[in-house]
Amino acid sequence: MPDIQIEWLDDADQSVALPSYETLGAAGADVRANFPADARDGVTIPAGGRSLIPTGFRMEIPEGYEVQVRPRSGLALKHGITLPNTPGTIDSDYRGPVGVIIMNAGDQDFHIAHGDRIAQFVVAPVVQGRFVVAGKELSDTARGQGGFGSTGRA
Repeated sequence: MPDIQIEWLDDADQSVALPSYETLGAAGADVRANFPADARDGVTIPAGGRSLIPTGFRMEIPEGYEVQVRPRSGLALKHGITLPNTPGTIDSDYRGPVGVIIMNAGDQDFHIAHGDRIAQFVVAPVVQGRFVVAGKELSDTARGQGGFGSTGRA
């Protein structure tokens, strides 16, 4: 299990929980909104809108890993709250403040309060590939060049 080092930002509320796994079998650790002191009332995202929500920390991810940022299923089902770049990736060489882009795909405004669980982090290994120009034609497969929806109902 890799250690993800956390450093609080100067204006963070350190009483807000760090990312945590809520059950023994959870793949994702819930991450919470942590607004600076002058914005602790939170933010309301209008229907169809989006906002960058602060977490109050930066982190150091070990080389060879990434942290994937994913939506919380309950917020998606009940309110249409999702992440537009799902899954988002936080690279091991990034050291800036961590924020989560939240999109309200619902039909009503949605308020995010200080300390609310807004997303989940999944720690995953990374394998880098090498991209090279093929010296000959690419091999053929049963699917071939079939694209979007070609293997079933679109």
